[in-house]
Amino acid sequence: MKIVRIILGIIVIALSTSQLITGNSELLPYTMLFLGLMMLVIGFIELQKDRKGFAGYMCLAVSLFVFYVAIQGFLI
Repeated sequence: MKIVRIILGIIVIALSTSQLITGNSELLPYTMLFLGLMMLVIGFIELQKDRKGFAGYMCLAVSLFVFYVAIQGFLI
């Protein structure tokens, strides 16, 4: 799971950097999609660690919201 998190992080950083350099925002829904996947993986990692608190649940909720925003970006 750590490797998946690192790969998704690199993808998000690469897409964000290319958007900042070129000024092109057509890749924004893809960036949001990969960010949502990364937050989902982070949430699952936190839940597997059995930590007290709600950090894992918060990451899962944020990932659902980011998926919603990404879908809206694809449709508009």
